[in-house]
Amino acid sequence: MKNVILSPNPYRDKGFQTVRAAMKVLRDAGIEPKLCLPFEVDKSFELPRDLRFTRLDRELQNAEMVICFGGDGTILHMAKTATRKNIPVLGVNIGTMGFMAELESNELDQLARLANGDYTVDHRMMLDVTVQRDRDIVFHDICLNDAVITKGAIARITHLAVKCDGVDAMTCGGDGIIVATPTGSTGYSLSAGGPIVEPEASNIIITPICAHDVMSRCIVAPGRRVVTVELVRNSRRNAFLSVDGGKAVRMNMGDVATVKKSTMEAKLVRLKNRSFYDVLNAKFKNV
Repeated sequence: MKNVILSPNPYRDKGFQTVRAAMKVLRDAGIEPKLCLPFEVDKSFELPRDLRFTRLDRELQNAEMVICFGGDGTILHMAKTATRKNIPVLGVNIGTMGFMAELESNELDQLARLANGDYTVDHRMMLDVTVQRDRDIVFHDICLNDAVITKGAIARITHLAVKCDGVDAMTCGGDGIIVATPTGSTGYSLSAGGPIVEPEASNIIITPICAHDVMSRCIVAPGRRVVTVELVRNSRRNAFLSVDGGKAVRMNMGDVATVKKSTMEAKLVRLKNRSFYDVLNAKFKNV
């Protein structure tokens, strides 16, 4: 293990204290990491002069692993970027829940094990999301957690028709629909009443948000299904699609969102020998 990228969220890692400590652990183990920001920061943000940051897109060309520091949002953002390069990601939690992170900020000594290859890699299902308008594809992305279609900020009901492999699955009037992976089942989907699914499963979870129809229930479909969501005629004029909590894209009447299992898989690095249920108990015990 030689080519490792450290990617801290500058708004979470105050003064870059956590990433500085991680750099020391890795250097002592014989690894000289590269330092890259996961996203562009505001121009008013001043980076410390004693740290040398390089461009992420350039370093990813030869990287063997990315270690990111932040909350689940930072890990999700980096996972999509790294997956496109087939690079595994290790998350260090500096957020609140940090459900996807492998290490807490007080466990950085375990990073030394990377030098000897003493780690495993989980393969996580991702979703491929497109929005078609007439004959044009107006949006395309992959996600590790979920694709969410909502009514936006206006307090009106949106009516969405959901199909699985072209067959009617539900018509839901309410705040929207969440289409999640097993990894995303413990996120927004869980808050909306969806089930917890083991992250290494291959399922697509469809969860209505605040459904007005009492017959609208969560559906757990196999990963081979192709899910489509469309605004039906009695809906308000538009809705908004957000993938992994990213920037929302407007969906108009007649637009069709198609969600299916991606051909790509996210790779999450594991250093601890613990089960998914150990993580559940640890993360939710104080919630």
